[in-house]
Amino acid sequence: MWNAPVDDVRYASALAASEAPRPGEVWLVGAGPGDPGLLTLRAAEALRRADLVLHDALPGRAVLRLVRPGATLVGVGKRKGHAPMPQPKINARLIDGARAGQRVVRLKGGDPFVFGRGGEEAQALAAAGIPWRVVPGVSAGMAAPAAAGIPLTHRGVASAVTFVTGHDEAGGLPASIDWAALARVGGTIAAFMALTRLDEIALRLLAAGRAPATPVAVVAQASLPGQAVLHSTLGTCTLDARRAGLATPALVIIGEVAALSARLLPPVAAEIAPARRVAQ
Repeated sequence: MWNAPVDDVRYASALAASEAPRPGEVWLVGAGPGDPGLLTLRAAEALRRADLVLHDALPGRAVLRLVRPGATLVGVGKRKGHAPMPQPKINARLIDGARAGQRVVRLKGGDPFVFGRGGEEAQALAAAGIPWRVVPGVSAGMAAPAAAGIPLTHRGVASAVTFVTGHDEAGGLPASIDWAALARVGGTIAAFMALTRLDEIALRLLAAGRAPATPVAVVAQASLPGQAVLHSTLGTCTLDARRAGLATPALVIIGEVAALSARLLPPVAAEIAPARRVAQ
């Protein structure tokens, strides 16, 4: 039985410390959307105890300050098709580090298993017989709408959410996504890494019957001091986004809920990184 809320925090901190990576293990750790305050206790403890950290091109690098002095930091992030270390080499470095007896952390933006290729790394580790585990992170698909005051679901407005990626490994729009089906399903679409393909996405949804007046919001650099939110519509979002010159990373939210933030009070998350609203 808990005595007070502070006991919960102490217990959680002790639990995180007791479950840090062990020599020869690899932890796939979610760094969240960028604000270090949204990092989990377990993720923070893993960084403090790691010997080797392979990290993405994180939108907020403050979380890297948690890595202990003397640990090896290796940047392996991909940006707009540029990959300083191809995925097979990342897998090999994780395996080599674990076999050398290091405590290895693969630090990934958002959540490792949401468009983060964490599944591929887990497969490689399992095939090599390396012990591994996942530390979930706050996905940008959840954090960006919340930071902008946009509920992904809302009674009477949206009862379904679809998460999609805006580009495949070659940089094009994924051929496996049935945009016509998404248009028929309705609800909310949250598109990751979609800013550069927004014109194609909008055209496909419009061609499939989504109304040009469908609200669209683009949340750039969610949870960071430079956060900006563009409110637009499916018919004009491409031009509006170009004019706004939004920075990446950005999440595109399509659906009626995208218009709700103007009628809601800012959430607590917005106090951490106040949103700069971009005019339509």
